[in-house]
Amino acid sequence: MAEVAPQNQNVDMDLEWMDKTGSWDTNAEPGRNGLTLADIQIGDYGEIPDYSRNLSGRPRGSAPRPDSMRLGNYTVREKSEIWMDNASFLYEEALQRQWSSATDVPWETIEPLPDDVEQAQCQMATFLTEVEFVAGDVPSRWVAKTSPDFFEARQVLLAQVNDESRHMDVFRKRALANGGGLMRSTGSTAGFVGGIDLSRDFTEMSSRLHISGEGAVLTIFRMGELMAYNDAEKTIYRLCAQDEARHVAFGVMHMRYMSEHAPERRDEIHSYLDEAEGGLLTSAANPAGTLNQTSESLAILLGGGIKKFDEGWRKLVAIRRRQLMEYKKRVISAGFGERFENGRSRLTEIMEQAAA
Repeated sequence: MAEVAPQNQNVDMDLEWMDKTGSWDTNAEPGRNGLTLADIQIGDYGEIPDYSRNLSGRPRGSAPRPDSMRLGNYTVREKSEIWMDNASFLYEEALQRQWSSATDVPWETIEPLPDDVEQAQCQMATFLTEVEFVAGDVPSRWVAKTSPDFFEARQVLLAQVNDESRHMDVFRKRALANGGGLMRSTGSTAGFVGGIDLSRDFTEMSSRLHISGEGAVLTIFRMGELMAYNDAEKTIYRLCAQDEARHVAFGVMHMRYMSEHAPERRDEIHSYLDEAEGGLLTSAANPAGTLNQTSESLAILLGGGIKKFDEGWRKLVAIRRRQLMEYKKRVISAGFGERFENGRSRLTEIMEQAAA
């Protein structure tokens, strides 16, 4: 048992920390979903500054220390640079819908497949392992750059990193689970990653990653039933789609917030969308393009084998068109729909080439 100091021993204690600061007697009450981040956004603790001067890592709402040293390189200090109105909701949903790639996927339902189908599945799994690595790696770089005053948005990004790491391992597991293995690296992520790494701020990165890149992958996940050959693959695509939808929602809601609170940046954001649509146009003009092995594997899976490649290719073209339509809906929801009315968007041209 630890020794207790005698009561009459003189102890020089500094209890200044007990001086009440901020909003004392604050009682956060759980709602129907428990005690969520939204439930603790009350009083002074729910006041989010438009510009953060917090460079010490101090939790929002806590008392500052005059002698605190600078801890982080917080370059994201304006609320409009990273905020979205549903940050708390997205974070809580991410917590409530976590799943395990080891135990929540019915791996036992996988049975031997024809060689061409198994090779196509493994090629897709290889490609998606690459894609999901990037989708987790890029947001993680912005977490440490974001002021603690915007911790809700940081929490969403951290949840995304966790989601993407699970996606990466579940597709790697699929590649190794049925007598196949990892196939050839597509190399298609090189230009995509390079473009994101050149982003000057979070909004530019988010427009490229969440709106364009992950949006296209979300469409593939949602169509996973068409290229799944067992319950394990159906489950993988369904669970990944629910996660990916949150990530895309982050980008859409952030872009909407940015549009409303920093309208001077609207034309800048339109330029990022111009760039994204230029990439979509290139893919539509040559659907195989730099994604040759990925597109071919998709067509094999959708058709049911190499002998039904043409049928699979027609289904793939339909998926490409759906990707474009869902991209349009996201952009409209984000508040930039005028580009489809004033002729700035090249989406009509893209869709015509995709249908050709």
